[in-house]
Amino acid sequence: MTTPQIKNITVIGAGAWGTALAQMLAGQNRLDTRVILYARDAAVAADINAHHENGKYLAGCRLSPALVAVSDPQAAACEAEMVVMAVPAQYFTATFATLAPLLKPGTPVINTAKGISIETGERLSQIAARIAPELPFGVLSGPSFAREVAEGLPTAFTLATKDVKIDVARDWAAVLSSPSFRPYLSEDIIGVEYGGALKNVIAIACGVVHGRKLGENARAAVMIRGMAEITRLAVAAGGYEHTFLGLAGMGDLVLTCHSMASRNFSLGVALGQGKSLAEIMAGRVTVAEGVATSKAVASEAALRGIDMPICRAVYELLHESRGLDDIIAELLSRGLKAERE
Repeated sequence: MTTPQIKNITVIGAGAWGTALAQMLAGQNRLDTRVILYARDAAVAADINAHHENGKYLAGCRLSPALVAVSDPQAAACEAEMVVMAVPAQYFTATFATLAPLLKPGTPVINTAKGISIETGERLSQIAARIAPELPFGVLSGPSFAREVAEGLPTAFTLATKDVKIDVARDWAAVLSSPSFRPYLSEDIIGVEYGGALKNVIAIACGVVHGRKLGENARAAVMIRGMAEITRLAVAAGGYEHTFLGLAGMGDLVLTCHSMASRNFSLGVALGQGKSLAEIMAGRVTVAEGVATSKAVASEAALRGIDMPICRAVYELLHESRGLDDIIAELLSRGLKAERE
């Protein structure tokens, strides 16, 4: 494997996840690596630089003094040799369209957001290819909570790309890796993107089960049948079935469907307890990607003629104000079928 030459890394998005990734990259004790974190909010950037903490999105987590935050896109992009995108999926298009013209030709872009555009139905790699096809693109996805990554706890990921040769992808992985952060390579961008996006919808469903006190048997059933739905859609779109047995598939789903640290699971729990979506969102500063993704996947499933009853149920609960009791009753009364159907 060749020695990585990437020394200047810019992370775009100073929410909890972007901050955690920037901290992981800045805290590797590589004296020749410079990490910049772009924050749209100048006050967040100032807080990070002054106090070495992101008090708004990752309070209590001490950040490396080597991490520099900026709020000017030009300053973020001008020297970047690798860009890590960590903005919410529904903000990806606008952010990337602003950023791409500022980057040097050939700058690798690694996306970590998990979602599908509700405006166009595109995966984020499709949006990137439409806006800047000359920039090589990769997707980093897997079971991960931001705080654990920021604290240096062990985390494994899938890094998927088809834009470069395997030796270059290995170099990207080497740049992104640390003693506690381990990427595994894949060529299945489609499967990895669908796994990361749709597991958030299933996590909301599992949260509803937990909040409604329907039991662990029901939560396990929703997880596994939910993974069947994800796999059906992804394979129909060109993804690989085996991807969903890995980190970006079952690994990510298991983590997200079992912890209140998951924004999507905790949102589902609150829904199951009888709170409205408006009430829940009013008390949050972070984004639960599954809310928007449920709308995008409902449209795509209908377009492709793919049966996705759990994802459809989440969409109806969130966006059509359908009663939870009616949704549960309908799911339980569905006709019997073979497990692989």
